[in-house]
Amino acid sequence: MTAAALRGGRVWLAGAALGLLAACAQPPAPKPSADPAMGAWSGRLSLQVDDAAAQSFSAGFELNGRPEQGQLIVLNPLGNVMATIDWSPGKAVLVDGGTRRESASLDALVQELTGSALPVSALFGWLRGEAVQVTGWEADLSRIDEGRLMAQRLAPPPQATLRVVLSR
Repeated sequence: MTAAALRGGRVWLAGAALGLLAACAQPPAPKPSADPAMGAWSGRLSLQVDDAAAQSFSAGFELNGRPEQGQLIVLNPLGNVMATIDWSPGKAVLVDGGTRRESASLDALVQELTGSALPVSALFGWLRGEAVQVTGWEADLSRIDEGRLMAQRLAPPPQATLRVVLSR
């Protein structure tokens, strides 16, 4: 093996090692807000929609804000950012890699993305342990003290199951 080939191999190995370290880097934890009305949660979530396509989604997340304004960061299993959703009154923006998508509200954007209406406002209450009632949905808050939440949409079809496991 020539000296140039050996140096090239070392450079490739160093680059691969740096790439692995970068892939394992964790994003900073959400900072608690000074505003008590703002919430901050992180963990894993999954959504299963029982329609003809049998859609299923699972990812890590960091959620900061309230129903009217906030940010959701969706993370892959290595902790890298897959997508970010920012919302404020009258506008919600999804940034997914190089793609940007806008909608009039967070509810509308979630409907576009999942094909299913989700009770986004109620989710904030459920995460705080509040038994918020939503027509067609049943939330199981019995394990919220353990950082676990499950909510099911029973009507209208299709049925959907949302599971959240909060980080400690």
